[in-house]
Amino acid sequence: MTIDPKPMSCEEFQEQLSDFVGSGVDLENHPHFRDCEICKQLYRELETIAEAARRLFPDRQPEDNLWDRIESAIKREDGFIEWE
Repeated sequence: MTIDPKPMSCEEFQEQLSDFVGSGVDLENHPHFRDCEICKQLYRELETIAEAARRLFPDRQPEDNLWDRIESAIKREDGFIEWE
């Protein structure tokens, strides 16, 4: 997976988060990730949730559309996520 290094807003970055979580992609050099504590915290929390799910269900793989479903549920509730 390639990372688009262009500057982006939190909303733009968060739209791509589902592609990054669990992928092993190193985001440390991504300009937005490097500079935005809100998105950095959100990514780390999503990684923690994904790791916990892998430990709880080691024999099951998530459905291909799992992150899309989570994203849709979040958008129905609040729009994009801002963590403080």
